[in-house]
Amino acid sequence: MNFDTISVIGLGYIGLPTAAVIASRRKKVIGVDVNPHAVETINRGDIHIVEPELDIVVHAAVKEGYLRATTSPEPADAFLIAVPTPFKAENGNDHVPDLSYIEAASKAIAPVLKKGALVILESTSPVGATEQMAAWLAEARPDLTFPQAHGEESDIRIAHCPERVLPGHVVRELVENDRVIGGMTAKCSAAATALYQIFVEGECITTTARTAEMAKLTENSFRDVNIAFANELSIICDKLDINVWELIRLANRHPRVNILQPGPGVGGHCIAVDPWFIVSETPDEARLIRTAREVNDGKPQWVIDKVNEAVGKFLSANPDKTAKDVTIACFGLAFKPDIDDLRESPALKIVEQLAISHPGRLLAVEPNTERLPISLKEKATLVILDEALSKADVILMLVDHKGFKAVPSSQLGNKLLVDTRGVW
Repeated sequence: MNFDTISVIGLGYIGLPTAAVIASRRKKVIGVDVNPHAVETINRGDIHIVEPELDIVVHAAVKEGYLRATTSPEPADAFLIAVPTPFKAENGNDHVPDLSYIEAASKAIAPVLKKGALVILESTSPVGATEQMAAWLAEARPDLTFPQAHGEESDIRIAHCPERVLPGHVVRELVENDRVIGGMTAKCSAAATALYQIFVEGECITTTARTAEMAKLTENSFRDVNIAFANELSIICDKLDINVWELIRLANRHPRVNILQPGPGVGGHCIAVDPWFIVSETPDEARLIRTAREVNDGKPQWVIDKVNEAVGKFLSANPDKTAKDVTIACFGLAFKPDIDDLRESPALKIVEQLAISHPGRLLAVEPNTERLPISLKEKATLVILDEALSKADVILMLVDHKGFKAVPSSQLGNKLLVDTRGVW
């Protein structure tokens, strides 16, 4: 199939790298985003997110005329939808999948669809979302036929292909990783495969749309369950006065054991979100998956309790002082090391809660950002590493950025330490 013009709907952490990589293959790419600032930035050849190597690829693609951004969809041969799928609250449940962004994207591209076009949903979604997208498109364009009603003979091809990339390595992994492609029909899968083979060097494996949706959710639920085991171990070891980091090192010497590392919780737009999509569709069956989510979602409060214990120890050793005199320095706000992404970050949630509950000074060290999020403005102070080490009474290690790991534990002096990453 020929794809002379490809449109990417949503120019965030996945959409923009995908658009840029396709454009680097000398394909005309139209990026669409509702954020005018993002559109203006991209059209200057710059980027509005932090991702290694992306700035070079975007700059070249824009300069050579293969990538252009706009706020309104335009006709294209293929549309890749990469918009958010957050939660919404409904009937007392805070983890109901919110498909409103997918619905809005579907209705936005519907007027410019033409016979033979391919529409791919890349957004991580609950099972059945691709079929729902197809229904929205069919409702908006009754003059065209769609796979759910006309099968292989449909005018429009529809598929689901979830992204499977690691923040910080997105540009490389978009090209190198295998892709799971689930078409609503065999012809839909073939069309989507032809598009991804423009830039994917990994294998393109075809399946059904529902299986492709479930594959992404399964991958991240598997990781979530394993992290929950490590996090639960850390809580157990703390109670039993055992060094969990040493314990895991020893246990992992078994040839068939590979325990992950514990932390302050689980963050990001995938692992902290995707398992709930499975739970939402099968609440009675997904018992282990739900429990893992609850363990990981509960870890931030456990960390806060440990910080409060450290503050109590400081006050016991300094009876002339009150909690207002205690300075807490929090190392890291991102959801994982060496990126600027704060989405679903347990570190950020912990610092936000401390900003509410701690009456003393709160310092934040995040080398990958120049400003604090709105939730922490006037409640915390963004400082550099050395200032935090010199002024803090209690040090809270939340994210093991490279710069933090380079600090020797001897430099901590007599500070009270809560280390959720085993760095110091």
